[in-house]
Amino acid sequence: MRLQIRHSTTYRYDPPAASVIQVLRLTPGNHDGQYVADWQIDVSTDTRLDVHEDAFGNITHVLTDGPVSDLTISVEGRIETQDTGGVLRGTDERFPPELFLRATPLTLTDSAMAQFADEVRAESGPPALDYLHTLLRRLHAGMTFDPDPTHTGTSASEAFVLKRGVCQDYAHIFIACARNAGIPARFVSGHFLRADGIVHQDAGHAWVEAFVENLGWIGFDPANGISTTDAHARVAIGLDYLGAAPVRGTRYGGGPEIMSVAVTVDQAGRQSQS
Repeated sequence: MRLQIRHSTTYRYDPPAASVIQVLRLTPGNHDGQYVADWQIDVSTDTRLDVHEDAFGNITHVLTDGPVSDLTISVEGRIETQDTGGVLRGTDERFPPELFLRATPLTLTDSAMAQFADEVRAESGPPALDYLHTLLRRLHAGMTFDPDPTHTGTSASEAFVLKRGVCQDYAHIFIACARNAGIPARFVSGHFLRADGIVHQDAGHAWVEAFVENLGWIGFDPANGISTTDAHARVAIGLDYLGAAPVRGTRYGGGPEIMSVAVTVDQAGRQSQS
């Protein structure tokens, strides 16, 4: 499948910020199921943009600017994907899978989540792959997609109590339960082509990769209740959202910050609807 993707993030400061530093994880890489045919990044101001790879191998740009009142960061390109049944191949793996058993403040398991994970284990049986698919089904059925009650700092345990949240929250709960079962799991940020034909989205997408012996890393999208397909465009990975966030940084001085995000994901050459 050929995916055409546009992602724009705009910041406004009134009065202007004295300086801004942003870490951008907006550029996808290639693997056996994904080929980046064309990709470009653009910043609205004359700013310094340094590129490197972070510890996980994500393509990362560091932006420094200031003083600044308006800043727009845009990426656009075309990615060719193949459906691999969720199994990931051909990635640059810099750490052993066991690293992704490490809990973070956003993926800690409390007693209620541990009980839920035990229920999933009792239903699925011991095989890791069965556990992950049962977890996928139970989590998708038990949560309601709702952008209002959570934010980027909401932890897995907080979202689990609410039984509501966005794709990031689904991913954090899935990761926490997988790690509780001794299965390495990591956060993935990227983009998703919706099956309903709507291409204009409020944000990027997030899902999970879990490691299964003799199979490797496998993608699970709990917000949609599916394994990853050629509708998923993978951009960055991390232990949780903070390690794979599309844009993350800080600013010095200035007034309140207003941020807006616009994302378009379409199949190249297809007439889209809003």
